[in-house]
Amino acid sequence: MSAAVHPLTLILIPAAAVAAPLLADRLLRWIAVPTVVFEIVLGVLIGPDVLDWARVDDLVTALSQFGLAMLMFLAGYEIDFAKLRGGPLKRAGTAWLATVVLGLGVGALVNPNPLDGAFAGLVLTTTALGTILPILRDSGELPTPFGSLVMATGAVGEFGPIIAIAVLLSGNSPARTAVILGAFAVITAFAVLGAQRPRPDWVTRLIERTLRTSGQFAIRAVILVLAVMVAAAIWLDLDMLLGAFTAGIVSRMLLSGVRAHEEEVIEAKLESIGFGFLVPVFFVVSGMNFDLDALLDDPGTLLLVPVFLVLLLAVRGAPAALLAPAGLGQRDRGALGLYAATALPLVVVITTIEVEAGHMPSSTAAALVGAGMLSVLVFPLAAQRLRGDVRPLAPEAGRPRVRAESW
Repeated sequence: MSAAVHPLTLILIPAAAVAAPLLADRLLRWIAVPTVVFEIVLGVLIGPDVLDWARVDDLVTALSQFGLAMLMFLAGYEIDFAKLRGGPLKRAGTAWLATVVLGLGVGALVNPNPLDGAFAGLVLTTTALGTILPILRDSGELPTPFGSLVMATGAVGEFGPIIAIAVLLSGNSPARTAVILGAFAVITAFAVLGAQRPRPDWVTRLIERTLRTSGQFAIRAVILVLAVMVAAAIWLDLDMLLGAFTAGIVSRMLLSGVRAHEEEVIEAKLESIGFGFLVPVFFVVSGMNFDLDALLDDPGTLLLVPVFLVLLLAVRGAPAALLAPAGLGQRDRGALGLYAATALPLVVVITTIEVEAGHMPSSTAAALVGAGMLSVLVFPLAAQRLRGDVRPLAPEAGRPRVRAESW
């Protein structure tokens, strides 16, 4: 990795980010392909394994890390745990614990090294909540009991692996890790209590007054929360993903008292920073780092792609379907399992960390990411077919804004 800045790279990465939604929109009449898939594929195309037009330098790496932090922040911000309390969250948590047991078992078979095997198994426990949320919104299923069940499953499938990453990467003893997580929990509790306190009138007025000016007080306050929580995680020798994800949850609480219209504007601005700039950089750079040669040179590695795809269904999808409420029909159980097994963003995140830390060969990481891309192409579409022809809700006055696809 060179320290020099490559001018062509600075052009090609945003060009790939612009081209990705254009391609997704053009293909929409035939098949719904998440934008993130095109971001990764275009990154592979301009990267060293294909055209070799773009290079990963220090500036690009820094922007990619900011994109990763913003990605996790927005994932935490999407989740409203208050609405998921009770049955759906408990069932989702139980299913995820069963998934962890299966995942660790598979990881031990894949790699006899305990830590490396744990990382490999952890990849199979994730769910791409940001990918399936827009599908549920567009079909009108998000407010339904089935939508709540999928939402809870996706929330646990994101939050659980992030906690596990923080524990595995710490390199500390179990007792020390417990103390560190306890300290982070205390910091989080203070942040949550601060976010839930009644807001002084002057703060409300300042938010309103600067919402469309250069002051942007609300946005700056949210970015400060993100910085503080990420810094706290790093200071405690935890992974920054945990701090960024927690910051999203805290920020949602912080903005809960803002008027609906102002909250909508603030969310749009945060999404613009994240999904309009930083997050695409992370996924395009992930594509540039994708080891395509290792995937294609060895037929055995290429064969791992469908194997990992099946394992996602067996390890992540099956427990979610089997532990669903008793009254859920077989077709709905199958759809829930398919949604649960849809995984890509955290697959990219975890495999990137594992390869950099030397816990996973780049060829295996490439096969896992390939399986993740196939999962977002195939599983949600299959789930919709199982559920039947669910028509999107027509726009109505007063209906909350439907967010654009995040991941």
